[in-house]
Amino acid sequence: MIIERPSYIDKLLAKRWNGKVKIITGLRRCGKSFLLSTLYKKRLLEDGVVEDQFIEIALDRKSGIQYRNPNLLFDYIIEKCEDISRKYYVFIDEIQLSFKVKNSDIDESTVPEEERDALYTTFYDVLNDLIARPNLDVYVTGSNSKMLSKDIVTNFRDRGSEIKVYPLSFAEYLSVTDLDKVDAFEEYITYGGMPLAVLENDESEKRKYLADLFTTVYFKDLVERYKIKDVEVLGALTDALCSAIGSLTNPNRLANTASSLIDKNVTRPTIQKFIGYLEDAYLFESAKRWDVKGRKYFDTIQKYYPTDVGLRNARLNFRQQERSHLMENIIYNELIRRGYSVDVGIVEITQTVEGVKHQSQYEIDFIVNMGNNKAYIQSALNVDTPEKKAQETMSLRNTGDFYRRIVIVDGNRKPWVDDGITYIGVIPFLLDDKVIV
Repeated sequence: MIIERPSYIDKLLAKRWNGKVKIITGLRRCGKSFLLSTLYKKRLLEDGVVEDQFIEIALDRKSGIQYRNPNLLFDYIIEKCEDISRKYYVFIDEIQLSFKVKNSDIDESTVPEEERDALYTTFYDVLNDLIARPNLDVYVTGSNSKMLSKDIVTNFRDRGSEIKVYPLSFAEYLSVTDLDKVDAFEEYITYGGMPLAVLENDESEKRKYLADLFTTVYFKDLVERYKIKDVEVLGALTDALCSAIGSLTNPNRLANTASSLIDKNVTRPTIQKFIGYLEDAYLFESAKRWDVKGRKYFDTIQKYYPTDVGLRNARLNFRQQERSHLMENIIYNELIRRGYSVDVGIVEITQTVEGVKHQSQYEIDFIVNMGNNKAYIQSALNVDTPEKKAQETMSLRNTGDFYRRIVIVDGNRKPWVDDGITYIGVIPFLLDDKVIV
């Protein structure tokens, strides 16, 4: 079965022949390679591109290992597109596996110490050369944001265009299942949207596949890339982050939790470093804490959300299935997928009780922004009593502004409005990307 991903195809088509390298990033095994080399290629072939206009190199396969050398990669591509009158599509898969090569043509003694990077040829040099050629349209995939996303500005400036790919959204998952919406959501909240897990019918194999991804792919990549010696700490931190979804935390707390899990002292600097590694691998994303009325960030406290709830559940052996936290995680992932920037909101409220003023802080699960478009979103399993509704909406009713306020509840209820607040079931929210607009 082929899982179509039309939203990503549209993004790629919109960037075709824009003179920039298209950088497709995301978690390993989330479908980047399939998107580019199968789905996008199929669409281009349907549009009249012919097979010999494609130059494809997969650096994670044995047949492509030699091209991890950027000089050999460059020579191969140039040889393949000698006819400058023809247009070619260059697809390079897992570009982060390319290594740097010392340039023997440069006299090292003439290069200042602070400029020593110039002694090496990297894939950035290759890509910058290729995109300068008007008959080449260049696409790369990569799974390490440290080497790609965070370096786009400095290495490509305005010559790189990033497309982030995520595990299947609920809408994408629903398109390939025979289940009705409600039953499909029960599967999705348990097993998530990793494509091969979605396509696996055997439940035990599905669980095993998700659990094995950490040890056979993600941790292995991180250990090799960053020369990590204490894998036990990496595992303990991952477990702590998976357990803490929906909770504000900081490196000190995570260090204490990891220490207790493995009965070993873990330092704050180590935790901060390892968190960076996990985010660079797209396994987790973080949301900062924003003071709505004070209009400032709290630097030390954040929330961390696994990129896929199925991976999170498998890591914890499908224990700790707190529905409210999992639903919040899925909503966060959907907001990020739709292109919003997302913060956690804090509203400070002063109340007078028996003549004494008390200050209390109330949380807004998500403050979402896209340009001038802004909304406050609360995730709640239900608001089926006046007390519960008052509790869940206290922060929304005290923001001091007039931006849209939304409460997402469990289930399949269609949207309704009460006292200026929109309520909607999580299922219709996930299926309608215009809810916030």
